[in-house]
Amino acid sequence: MAQTGLDSYFKVSERGSSVGTEVRAGVTTFLVMAYILFVNADILGATGLDPVAVAAGTALVAGILSIAMGVIANHPIALAAGLGINAAVAFGLVLTDGLTAEGAMGVILWEGILVTILVVLGLREAVMAAIPDSLKYSIGVGIGLFILFIGLVNGGLVRQGGAIVEFVFPNSYSAGTTLVGVLIALVLMARKVKGAMIITIILTTIVALILNVIDLPESLSASVSFSTIGAVDLGNVWTEMGALAAILTIFTFMLTDFFDTMGTATAVSEQAGLTDEDGRIPKLRELLLVDSLGAALGGLCGVSSNTSYIESSAGVAEGGRTGLTSVVTGVLFLIAIILSPLALLVPAQATAPVLILIGFLMVGLLKKIDFTDLEEGLPALLAVILMPLTYSITVGIAAGFLTHTLIKVVKGKAAQVHVLMWIVSAACLIYFLQDWLGAYL
Repeated sequence: MAQTGLDSYFKVSERGSSVGTEVRAGVTTFLVMAYILFVNADILGATGLDPVAVAAGTALVAGILSIAMGVIANHPIALAAGLGINAAVAFGLVLTDGLTAEGAMGVILWEGILVTILVVLGLREAVMAAIPDSLKYSIGVGIGLFILFIGLVNGGLVRQGGAIVEFVFPNSYSAGTTLVGVLIALVLMARKVKGAMIITIILTTIVALILNVIDLPESLSASVSFSTIGAVDLGNVWTEMGALAAILTIFTFMLTDFFDTMGTATAVSEQAGLTDEDGRIPKLRELLLVDSLGAALGGLCGVSSNTSYIESSAGVAEGGRTGLTSVVTGVLFLIAIILSPLALLVPAQATAPVLILIGFLMVGLLKKIDFTDLEEGLPALLAVILMPLTYSITVGIAAGFLTHTLIKVVKGKAAQVHVLMWIVSAACLIYFLQDWLGAYL
């Protein structure tokens, strides 16, 4: 009877699957996503947040949202803290822009609220249509390079040497451990091993222990903590950065969530055969609503924005076709809360290889940008290169948007610029000139 109920609610048989297949697919999706528990703890731990609390909160929020995606939207898409966004929160908003960790989570909560309102009003798709594809792709590539660079720095393979950044030959156990981790990840990915990232973290942590790169922490038996939940400051970004910079910062984080979600939803839905003859995704509004609430809930719980994961395609490859797959993944994330104290054991050298390889995968979007076309290539290039160099997705996106509009005007194609692009470009120009304007006005 239980199986019949599940089959009916999730339309399992109707979509050519079975309850057993959906369960197996959910387990597979969890295995390929589980690395985020330790990677998010490591990245957000740089802001001073308790890694154990971050890991526990990451598992809790991922569990709740993945179950919600399955129950409400009936899609085999799981959610968790978004890589790239979390790095921008830690290394951009906190360590570069000077926000508190709570203030940075306030930015995420603000953008989550904003994007949820747009979904409810049916405007999310309209906003996306206003942005040129080349700029959409460049955002993903820039964030990919950003987290790849962070992986190299955290792993000890790159360091600042005076006014420049230089490569460090891995002649220390610390940097050598990172390199071993990269090699492990390469082998596992080349062999298409499921759960390659979490296996890489486990094996590299063991190597770090063997080489005495890290010591066993005395508090491995520490209890699960949820101290990040509710640790949010909605006003910090406005007082620290000023109104214009705050608005642009919130907007750029919103754009990142926009494009990441739509790309993932389209790719996974097509892979699962859920799109109709016109390529439309069923229950798209419900899917976008859960994802938008994920950004807000991630900020409210202090674990950064949560978003749909492209790793869900692993579960689809195992036969997952319904939301039951996501429900199983979510339940496993909730169970994984008990593993959060292990975040104290995982060193940066073990998570760095994952960041490097994930960054590599994201940079693959470069092939979709025509760099022989000045209108498309130059704005995209500026967005891509300035994100990692400035540790700021705001600067990268602002430079890309502004350059796109400027080139269109110079070439006599101003009429092709969407009204939203005009508004955003004007805000970007004021953003870059704000110090000068403040001095003379």
